[in-house]
Amino acid sequence: MNAGVFWLGNVRLGGAGLFEGQEVGLIMRIGVVVNPDAGLGGRLGFKGSDGRATEARAAGAEDRAGPRMHQCLKHLGHLLESSLNRTNASLTLVSWTGRMGDSWIYADSVELNSQCIGETPALTSHEDTARLVEGLVAIGVDAILYAGGDGTTRDIVQALEELGGDAPKIPLIGVPGGVKMHSGCFATTPKAAAEVLLAFALGDLRTAITEVMDLDEEVYQKGIWNVRMYGEAWTPSSPRFMQGSKEQVERASEEDTIEGLASHVSSLLAEESDLMVVWGSGGTLRRMGEHLGQSLTLLGIDVYHSNSLHTDLNESDLLALIESHCDESGQQRPILLLLSPMGGQGFLIGRGNLQLSPVVLRCIGLNNILGVATPSKLIGLEVVRIDTGDDALDEAFQSKRFIKILQGFRTTRLIRVAEM
Repeated sequence: MNAGVFWLGNVRLGGAGLFEGQEVGLIMRIGVVVNPDAGLGGRLGFKGSDGRATEARAAGAEDRAGPRMHQCLKHLGHLLESSLNRTNASLTLVSWTGRMGDSWIYADSVELNSQCIGETPALTSHEDTARLVEGLVAIGVDAILYAGGDGTTRDIVQALEELGGDAPKIPLIGVPGGVKMHSGCFATTPKAAAEVLLAFALGDLRTAITEVMDLDEEVYQKGIWNVRMYGEAWTPSSPRFMQGSKEQVERASEEDTIEGLASHVSSLLAEESDLMVVWGSGGTLRRMGEHLGQSLTLLGIDVYHSNSLHTDLNESDLLALIESHCDESGQQRPILLLLSPMGGQGFLIGRGNLQLSPVVLRCIGLNNILGVATPSKLIGLEVVRIDTGDDALDEAFQSKRFIKILQGFRTTRLIRVAEM
């Protein structure tokens, strides 16, 4: 294999080249778009990063979307060099230089063919995303691989619609890198996005229309969950690797079930007075809290202990409380993390609760996590999905194989953990 780097026109060719005499398979151009500011506010407890990137970075936030794209492309490089690339498909990644593109293309000596068509400005905005998309359409990319959140998806879809013609039909594959990801364009994990891209390149996946969803930003900041459909997009159809769009499936008729779920938590607190309860986000848990006299935040992470409620905590706040919940020998006292799977997608971790970082989750302990779901959410919930952003921790969850889900008073069931 020629591991050197050479140029064909303005296309940079690298280590993912061919053995001498090896036939070239299908050649595709894949646009790469990274929103450098996406996901910055997740661990800080922000309800999104739109307009708050400077504030988040000043508070110590680190890039999320770029490293997630890096993880995806690293896996893609390995896939292209493996036997799974049965037709020797060759992909050229088209991007800008810098943080919106090629800064994330090269990983651990795996080199991918790439072409740069512009430069990332010092400060980026959604207008830059639109300009990059325009350049990708002009050069004739076959699909767009992007890292960001729902806001990034909306920017890309809007840019494609404004360009008109066949542009809106260009398939999108989202690498989950934002705080909230409700749209059906996203893969379940960065590695899953690489799997989808290769399968699409090999012709194993057809494209289908999916919904582009997002929250109403103004009411979202006030703690009101109002998911809206903003448009449609084409994306490779893969029930295993693509997450599907967020659904709001709660029903008023389930109030008795919600009360039973709350009674179960109440009984746990009565049996163990020193129990610390970490409440995840979402409507199910908030309604349970109402039955317990606890005013929980809809979109934040709260902690209840010793008749005190700490609300809307960020990563550092959570760590401080959890680490203080130890005895004199350093042994952790009883703790329970309650999580409700996202309707229609099945995510317990990695969507809208980035405050639960890998460090926080390890402090809590995998055996101290309990899922909570109403009957409407359990319908069609064959697996729960975990996307912590830490490969080793994801594998630890997968090795457990099942997560216990509370579905009524003292009634639980086991739901399998998805492999990717």
